[in-house]
Amino acid sequence: MSKINLQTLGFSAKFAEEAASFGCFPVGRVSAQYKDLYRVITETGEVLAEVSGKLRFNAAALSDFPAVGDFVLLDRTDTVEGRAIIHHVLRRKSAFIRKAAGTGNSEQVVASNIDTVFICMSLNSDFNLRRLERYLAISWSSGALPIVTLTKADLCDDVAAKTAAAESIAIGAEMLVTSSLADAGHEQILPYLKCGSTAAFIGSSGVGKSTLINRLAGTEFATNGLRNDDKGRHTTTRRELITLTNGALVIDTPGMRELGLETADLSKSFADIDELSQQCRFRDCTHTHETGCAVQQAITDGILAADRLASYQKLQKEVRYEGLDSKQIELEKFSTMFKDIGGMKKARKFLHDNDKRRR
Repeated sequence: MSKINLQTLGFSAKFAEEAASFGCFPVGRVSAQYKDLYRVITETGEVLAEVSGKLRFNAAALSDFPAVGDFVLLDRTDTVEGRAIIHHVLRRKSAFIRKAAGTGNSEQVVASNIDTVFICMSLNSDFNLRRLERYLAISWSSGALPIVTLTKADLCDDVAAKTAAAESIAIGAEMLVTSSLADAGHEQILPYLKCGSTAAFIGSSGVGKSTLINRLAGTEFATNGLRNDDKGRHTTTRRELITLTNGALVIDTPGMRELGLETADLSKSFADIDELSQQCRFRDCTHTHETGCAVQQAITDGILAADRLASYQKLQKEVRYEGLDSKQIELEKFSTMFKDIGGMKKARKFLHDNDKRRR
């Protein structure tokens, strides 16, 4: 049996160096996840694996568990004696991370060790600039290169107008326009997919991610047509690493109904506001009511849209409080309240006295 060269799967010298420090564990790359089980590609083929008891016990968050795209250390590369055991996840070079869906605060790794993120958004009823801002904020902080990919151009009456609107907020990101009906609709994506590189396709349900990957792979994975409400039908049910004929790797992901921010780079995704804020009279300008606010002036002059600033402030607040416990959040809020009469010091004293009264 011919061995699989892990370098063609993106296994670099940096990963090899870290793996060697743990001894002689075989290395594999996670290609799919089924709840508590993982499909892992190794030098000798694919194995079904589960995490070790120690890894499970030491995991402090959901993100500490293996994710599709991760390189992991296993106890063996065959399943003759049962499932392989994953003992360690190698340090990720990049990761698209969102706040896990639901009411918890856990972070979820959607795809790891990726070079490119194709943010897919269809030009029909799915088109939503505020959602695109969220995707861009997470993508810029992932460590991968974001590329906005507008799909289903054949279903849009004014492609130029919507493309221009998307370009106005996708500052610094490249943009592609594709059509699922055109035979060559996927070809402009190919130059970004090199042998050994990994790309993740991210977006809402039914925007055409799987259709694009079908064309790229030359294989028909399951896809569905449009519903009566002009929205695509959800197809992909799990994240999966797929190898293309040219040696590039792509990660197909299920559509995301929720996209909570765990980490985000707002300085890049809102570079226009960040640049304007440098011109504000006050360094701590909140861009609300201060005199000499360059951001508010830009809105008055029609240079900046008011809803873009509102989106920026909403995401800024979401990122600011992410990861803080309830006590810290309360302290932050009271610090703002007492800004003019002692700030954080006053807030700490207020909370301390309040705690004493409660006791």
